[in-house]
Amino acid sequence: MPSPSLSKRAWLGTIACAALALAAAPAFAQPAAWPTKPVRLLIGFPGGSSPDAAARAIAEPLSRALGQPVIVESKVGASGNIATDLIAKATDDHTLGIVINGNLTSAKMLFPRLPYDPATDFTYLTLVGTAPLILVGRPDAPGGKAFFDAARAAGDKWNYGSVGTGSVAHLGMELLKAQVPGMTAVHVPYQGNPAVVNAMLGQQVEMALIPPGVALPHIKAGKLKAIGVTSGRSTLAPDVPPLADAGVQDFRLEVWTALVGPATLGKAAQARLAQVLPGILQNPETRQQLFNQGWSAPATASAPALQARVKEESAIMRNIIASRNIRIE
Repeated sequence: MPSPSLSKRAWLGTIACAALALAAAPAFAQPAAWPTKPVRLLIGFPGGSSPDAAARAIAEPLSRALGQPVIVESKVGASGNIATDLIAKATDDHTLGIVINGNLTSAKMLFPRLPYDPATDFTYLTLVGTAPLILVGRPDAPGGKAFFDAARAAGDKWNYGSVGTGSVAHLGMELLKAQVPGMTAVHVPYQGNPAVVNAMLGQQVEMALIPPGVALPHIKAGKLKAIGVTSGRSTLAPDVPPLADAGVQDFRLEVWTALVGPATLGKAAQARLAQVLPGILQNPETRQQLFNQGWSAPATASAPALQARVKEESAIMRNIIASRNIRIE
């Protein structure tokens, strides 16, 4: 029979081991540090584009916050869908990307063979920048409600330009036509906003939805007329009234960029990014840089806010694409 002193020592040893195990448990439960190497930030558009500007506005402060380089890489093609697919399929836990709203809200409906699924293939992280569009007409066009009266009267003799079939400008104009019964202007696609502006100046189209940074210089020079901005009053175009002032109620349309990762992005990465991103996007320096590039920083930098926006806008775009039978083969 063991001695009482030995049993006591064994009991105390068991308690000590248990205490050590409990003390060590939280350390083992903590996720591994992230990142452990440079982070890739993919974009689907060339250098100097609006998505590129948004990526570079956050890359440096994100690098400082994470303690690792954040390297912006362009993978251009298919309206950003090539880069978006690469983000979805990344497996290194260190690849993120800046995407535009079309990649997440309308691409699945427009491209039947889209190689990724916006609903299941991504970890949504945050909005990065938002911007309204400005509806512009020719300089001799009437303003306000009279503009839409003229558009109705002209029927399909009026054209409108956009940066391509399925673009936010194209789908937005079709939404606007649905909101203004009797307006039947015909879509004419172009390669980029400069070509749309040239078509406006050359009187080949009567109207277009154009970003403020592109539209405002021509508006100020008297070469285009601002009919209204596709949101409430915007600091990006403070002198342009909302379309509601021209009688188009409850119409809101913005272009935006978002930060996403693949669906397999690790919990440690998600937690670290959720920790640092709000501060980065609320930092005055970052906000000013985004503003200088034609973006407004989001009021709320969070994954839930982005998820809600994608869900809401996907339903809107799905309806207009189906009702207008819009497809890109």
